[in-house]
Amino acid sequence: MKKHKVTKWSAIVLGTALATGLLSACGAAGASQEPPKESQKPAEGDAAQTDPAASPFAASSMQSTIEEKDGKNVVTNPTSMQVVVNKQRYLPDGYEPSDLVVPEVPFSFGGVIEKSHMRKEAADALETLFAGAKEQGIELYAVSGYRSYKRQKSIFANNVAKHGEAEAAKVSAPPGTSEHQTGLAMDVSALSANNELEQSFGDTKEGQWLAEHAQEYGFIVHYLKGKEDKTGYSYEPWHIRYVGKELAQAVYDSGLSLDEYLDEANLSGK
Repeated sequence: MKKHKVTKWSAIVLGTALATGLLSACGAAGASQEPPKESQKPAEGDAAQTDPAASPFAASSMQSTIEEKDGKNVVTNPTSMQVVVNKQRYLPDGYEPSDLVVPEVPFSFGGVIEKSHMRKEAADALETLFAGAKEQGIELYAVSGYRSYKRQKSIFANNVAKHGEAEAAKVSAPPGTSEHQTGLAMDVSALSANNELEQSFGDTKEGQWLAEHAQEYGFIVHYLKGKEDKTGYSYEPWHIRYVGKELAQAVYDSGLSLDEYLDEANLSGK
């Protein structure tokens, strides 16, 4: 694994009103949208719950990892592998992971740039996932990983300038709310999809393999079909998020989104 020093970026968090419609968490890549479909692994009866006595995830519940600061809900566990960041849950001002590295996997672009990076534990797991896929004849390419607050601010501002704030909120995440800023997410594609981040990637053999096996390596496909109202984001079969093997398997087996699974109502069985 190659380590690369990452330049410190800093910016002031923009307070952003939630816009009508769904956000695309990876909107900067120009991802297309399709009508909502069922989740990739539907929950049986859509009521999968966890025995709280057997759950090791109570400390990472949505309700126990949030506090209000300057009128925003800010996560209290930004360095946790189980952190949940979305348009209602901000990362702390100036947050930047301290252990960013470049995973030794094929990328869809040349050179080393900001989006080449992930946090070390996630990068190690991505290398193992790519190796496992290759053993089964699946060739994957990394497209976009870490995204700094500064970069997300620029992306969102450009979209606002071009389309207005309401439309911008449909295709990009407001700065401070992108899961990419955690360093735990990577957008993945394949040559069969021209290495594009399109919903049709979910129909390719590579996308199907990823949906069925990501949890074996500690990843989940976070933004599932049919869960847009729960995650706040459009279906993104290319966006995988590292949470660790135990939680990844639990979320996958439940058929819930990460946001639903770590809700206290689910963890307590209510």
